[in-house]
Amino acid sequence: MSDDEKFLRLTVELTVEVLDVSALQAAALAEIRHPEADLDDEERKEQAELVSSDETGATALQWLIEPDHVLSLIEHVQEVEPREAVLGVEPSDGPSDDDEDEHDH
Repeated sequence: MSDDEKFLRLTVELTVEVLDVSALQAAALAEIRHPEADLDDEERKEQAELVSSDETGATALQWLIEPDHVLSLIEHVQEVEPREAVLGVEPSDGPSDDDEDEHDH
């Protein structure tokens, strides 16, 4: 990396309400079983078990969101070049009090 390169790490926190865990899991399982999924048979079985056993739906949602989709948030900004996207999904107790006041920002 040269001295003139500058990198910024963006942090985005999004809280979602899961309306139908079973449907979310079914959609994730369809992705896991898709022939173009980059998984061998053992990995498919392991991932399917993780999705099916997670009652929160977090594992399923992680399967359905492509980290590269996050990069589309800044595609319209010509002054930056996206380099990496990482996604984590975890259970939440719901929106924080601040989230309800600032959801349009």
